[in-house]
Amino acid sequence: MLTLIQRVQSARVLVAGEVVSAIERGLLLLVGVEPGDTEADALATARKVAALRAFPGRTPLDLTTAEVGGGCLLVSQFTLCGELRHGNRPDFTGAASPALAEPLYEQVAAALRAAGLPVGTGRFGASMQVESTNDGPVSLLLWVRGGRVLEREVGLTKALK
Repeated sequence: MLTLIQRVQSARVLVAGEVVSAIERGLLLLVGVEPGDTEADALATARKVAALRAFPGRTPLDLTTAEVGGGCLLVSQFTLCGELRHGNRPDFTGAASPALAEPLYEQVAAALRAAGLPVGTGRFGASMQVESTNDGPVSLLLWVRGGRVLEREVGLTKALK
């Protein structure tokens, strides 16, 4: 499971011009589900996000989302799993099928709610417009496989295969 985390002052998702979800200060999470991802990956993603110290306090990255009274906005983003090695058209065979991806995406949202965070979501499978005001900017890439966070080098190794 691949998640692009962006610290935001605000973010919202629109579908057909209608706001379907919005947050003020918090984290915008673009979640890509890969074939082979499991419930353990969804839960590990949520645990890491809930504990992530992404907000300024005594240091620039000191406080969690809960500590600043923030929320999370999750958007399903299968394009994160796209491959760009061959040709000029992205290859999305690295993205999970909707039948696998949607329940795992929803599980990340549910686990964040269970951790006490306000959570909004986009509309799975819809054409969405995502508006955000980045804060910092702070953008982090989280890759979870086998229920544990992977090191950057592992991700790069896979990308180069």
